[in-house]
Amino acid sequence: MKKIFLFLIIAGTFSCAKKVSQDKVTSKETEKETVVGGDSDSHGCKASAGYTWSTLKKECIRIFEGTRLNHAEDGKTYTTAAYVIFDGNKAELFLDTQKESIILERKSEGDSWKKDDIELIPWKGYVLKKAGKIVYTGQ
Repeated sequence: MKKIFLFLIIAGTFSCAKKVSQDKVTSKETEKETVVGGDSDSHGCKASAGYTWSTLKKECIRIFEGTRLNHAEDGKTYTTAAYVIFDGNKAELFLDTQKESIILERKSEGDSWKKDDIELIPWKGYVLKKAGKIVYTGQ
């Protein structure tokens, strides 16, 4: 009887040890699938490294290296900002309220960049207006 009881204890120990070992393998396989920096978008830009696709530049860029535009003073506290990058007479606007960027154009140097009801004015840095109302400012 003691031999059977001892056998059951030993068999149970090996069974548990094997189970734990299989769980560790599964965990390691899962870790390999979740790779930091493995979050490339359809253009190959890695958001975890701060990269976003620029329609204007036709490459992955870090928008925070562009010009930062803060929300206009309206009594509210914001934790986000907008950014703009420039290329010749075009400007690409990355708003924190929109998923897609907006391409603005100007006719000549010194003019403001425009598209529809959005206007980016070079004045004491930059002022961004939407429908005539100042929504962002920056330098």
